[in-house]
Amino acid sequence: MQAFVTGGTGFIGANLVRLLLQEGYAVKALARSGSHLDNLQGLDVEIVKSDLNDPDLWQHISGCRFLFHVAAHYSLWQTDREALYQNNVIGTRNILTAAQKAGVERTVYTSSVAAIGVSSDGKPVDETHQSPVEKLVGHYKKSKYLAEQEAVQAVQAGQDIVIVNPSSPIGAWDIKPTPTGDIILRFLRRQMPAYIDTGLNFIHVQDVAWGHLLALQKGKTGDRYILGNQNLTLKQLLDQLAALTGQPAPQRAIPAWIPLTVAWIDEQLLAPLGKTPSVPLDGVRMAQQPMYYNATKAVQELGLPQTAISTALRDSIEWFVKYGYVKKI
Repeated sequence: MQAFVTGGTGFIGANLVRLLLQEGYAVKALARSGSHLDNLQGLDVEIVKSDLNDPDLWQHISGCRFLFHVAAHYSLWQTDREALYQNNVIGTRNILTAAQKAGVERTVYTSSVAAIGVSSDGKPVDETHQSPVEKLVGHYKKSKYLAEQEAVQAVQAGQDIVIVNPSSPIGAWDIKPTPTGDIILRFLRRQMPAYIDTGLNFIHVQDVAWGHLLALQKGKTGDRYILGNQNLTLKQLLDQLAALTGQPAPQRAIPAWIPLTVAWIDEQLLAPLGKTPSVPLDGVRMAQQPMYYNATKAVQELGLPQTAISTALRDSIEWFVKYGYVKKI
C-alpha cells in the first residue's frame, strides 16, 4: 500500500507520515527543493524533490494507490495574496490532475475549517454550513475555499476524493510553528500579558492524522469531514496551559480596536516602507468572531478519536521543550 503525501514536512503532514508508516503503508513524500526535512529525519520515506507546478509530477505519483494532499501555503499577510492562490488553488488543481493521470485510486484532500466559515451568531457549525466566499475573512480563507472547490469539481468529473477540514491542531512536530503553536510558545515564554476575547475549535494533531487515514478507509466520496474536537475560548485554553505549567495565565482581555489599529499601521503604513509587520490585519479580523465547529459527523461516520485537549497541550509543551523552542518549564 503506497501513499503519496504532499506537505509531509509540515505539522499535520509529519504526523500523518508517521501514522502511515506505523500502519504499514509505504510513503513517498513531496518536498520542494530547499525545504527543511527535519520533520522527516530518520523515517523510512522516499523523498521526491519536486513541487506542485511540476508538469511531470504525475510520473512521481505513478505506482501509488493513494494520495494525501496536505500541502498548503499558510499566510495571513496581505502581501502574500498571489502566493496563496497560486499554491493553494492552482497547486491543488495541478496535483489532482497529476493524480488522475497517474491512476491514483483514492485521494484525501486536506481543506480547512477556514473554507467553511463561521456562523453569524458564534454558534458551532457543521459540514452543511458554508459562508459566502465574499464573507470569508482574508485571502488565506478564500484560497482554501476555492481550492476545496477544485476537489469538488474533480469529484464531479469522476475522481474518488474525500475532503477533510481540520480545525486548530495541537501537538508535536509543530516546526514553524502554527498560529496555535505560537500562542502556546508565547505563553511558555511569558510573552502574553493579555489576550483577545475569541474562541477556536482545537484537536490533537494525532487525531487529525487518524482522521485522514480513516477518511481514506471509510469516507464517502465527495463528502467533507470536520476534524475537530473541543470548542474553547482563548482564555480557557490559556487557563489549561496555566494548570499544566504552573505559570500564571493572563487575566486581562484587550479591546479589539487596539490590535486592529496596530495591524493596520503595520501593514498599510509601515510595511510599504520596508518594515516587517508584526501583526496580520486579517488575523485580528478573524479573531473578532469565535470559530466554533461541530465534528459529530467525523466522530460517528469515521470514528475520529477525541483525545483530551490537555493531553494535546502537554504533548506540545514537551515537544517545544525537547527541541529547544523554550527552556525547560
